[in-house]
Amino acid sequence: MDVASGTKRRVLLHLPELMQVEFKFEKGAGGPLHAHPHIQVSYVAEGRFDVTIDGNTQTLEQGGSFIVPGGLMHGAKALTAGRLIEVFTPQRDEFV
Repeated sequence: MDVASGTKRRVLLHLPELMQVEFKFEKGAGGPLHAHPHIQVSYVAEGRFDVTIDGNTQTLEQGGSFIVPGGLMHGAKALTAGRLIEVFTPQRDEFV
């Protein structure tokens, strides 16, 4: 499912308590800063991303990962084409 220009989302697995989602990004694509109550764990499956969490930005490459506690502002921008595999608890009902 296209979620923004240059970004696609695919729900891989989900239960009410947990979900796993794949996001594919074209170079330069990304999500605006946002927050949600869910805990999010993300793994960089491919590519290179600038990841901002609570005002701090770091660059992560394939094999890197990050965690976002619920309620913190965060976002990512693809420096190259890439994929993020993300796990949310509880599930993001708006993705189902």
